[in-house]
Amino acid sequence: MPDSSWFPKDYALDALEDELESLEALMPELTDSDPMGSYFERGLAGRRRKAAMTLTVVWSIVIGLHLVSWGIWVVLGLTFLMTLHAIRVLTARPDPLPEPLPSTGRPEDFPYVSILVSAKNEESVIKSLVKDLCNLDYPSDRYDLWVIDDYSTDRTPILLDQLVEEHPQLNVLHRTADAQGGKSGALNQAYVLTKGDIIAVFDADAQVPPDLLRRALPLFQRENVGAVQVQKAIAQATRTDGSEKNFWIRGQVAEMALDSYFQQQRTAIGGIGELRGNGQFVRRTAIDHCGGWNEQTITDDLDLTIRLHLNRWDVDFLVFPAVEEEGVTRAIALWHQRNRWAEGGYQRYLDYWRLIVRNRMGMHKTIDLFMFWLTQYILPTAAIPDFLMAIARSSSPILNPVAGLVLSMSLIGMFQGIWRTQVQLQGRKPSIQVVFSTFVQTLRGLVYMAHWFAIVASTTARISVRPKRLKWVKTIHQGSDDLWLDVQEQSQ
Repeated sequence: MPDSSWFPKDYALDALEDELESLEALMPELTDSDPMGSYFERGLAGRRRKAAMTLTVVWSIVIGLHLVSWGIWVVLGLTFLMTLHAIRVLTARPDPLPEPLPSTGRPEDFPYVSILVSAKNEESVIKSLVKDLCNLDYPSDRYDLWVIDDYSTDRTPILLDQLVEEHPQLNVLHRTADAQGGKSGALNQAYVLTKGDIIAVFDADAQVPPDLLRRALPLFQRENVGAVQVQKAIAQATRTDGSEKNFWIRGQVAEMALDSYFQQQRTAIGGIGELRGNGQFVRRTAIDHCGGWNEQTITDDLDLTIRLHLNRWDVDFLVFPAVEEEGVTRAIALWHQRNRWAEGGYQRYLDYWRLIVRNRMGMHKTIDLFMFWLTQYILPTAAIPDFLMAIARSSSPILNPVAGLVLSMSLIGMFQGIWRTQVQLQGRKPSIQVVFSTFVQTLRGLVYMAHWFAIVASTTARISVRPKRLKWVKTIHQGSDDLWLDVQEQSQ
């Protein structure tokens, strides 16, 4: 592995950063004596200014493209470059899944795994999860379970203390009211007590297949794999209580399929694999290189993803079996959840832009990250000034070629993702009926995914102008009911 320090030994700016000299004030210089914690605090303090600068630049460029005669050629050139990358992604061939570890064998042949679960007010699901995790198809003396009660105010602490008596693998850590850091703080507090070579993280509502460890751990045979993300699935999709017909549930099923497809394709070309919080496995050495979980972010998984890649670790993806979790069933719950995802995902670019432009991750990953940054964050942000200028000038939006490419990629990716799930994983035979059903699900999923444009556009604008409070938001799991609350706030 390369030097484990995040920060390069030589801090001379390269040519690209010389061109960005005007932005120096937005990111203080890093020195060898800077501890990891102080760097996070700097990134948090500067996010509003960096977001405002980015928003200003994006709007200025879009308006400028409308005002110059050669603006459309710039857009067509960018579309061409993005198309080349899209072709690489869409035509990639993922590696076949490795053989799972045997169900029997010498204990020393099985990596020791420590499983972490951060739980706050999870009385409705925690007992089922503990039971599943303490009965995995894996040698019981080669893994342990740590559940962090993050100062729950319901019966979660009582249930956990009772479960400790029933399951010798279970360890319970109770956090106090003044504990800091949200989920990241809870994971860091338990991590120092674990001894596993591999750290697995699950959400409290996870439904974990019994053979998951035996299937996920072989992916760590490659020494440069620092983490593995397991495909996620929506639990309500397999129920027959009517919840599977909910529009938001169906949309999330398609969204998960789209995410799974691009995860497989991007890792296949040496691009960015991403952690999704629930069902993630991380090598202890990799966590140590990254300095643990960042307690100054609202999306610990997305932040850790970037830091792993900056340290030249790969994040692999396991498509089968999937970890199920509860999907949100109401528009307001989806809005809150996706706003948190959008803001946390955007924060990592604001925090680590200097290390990214230094090509710390390697050319393939840097290009892949840049392309998906354009499609996920910049295009929705740029769509507003583009639309306003189109109205003012009675013309078509100048970013139509890029938008068309993104829509085409989403259509193909979602169809392929749903197809793989239905045909390959569920064992359904290909037929005209399956093709038609998959196409209908894809169209419905694309309509559902339109919410992402509104969320990203509003999020990038909001964090640019409003003083930010670091706020972790979670949902309490109660079947199909979603209750949202702020679990902790800190002023920026």
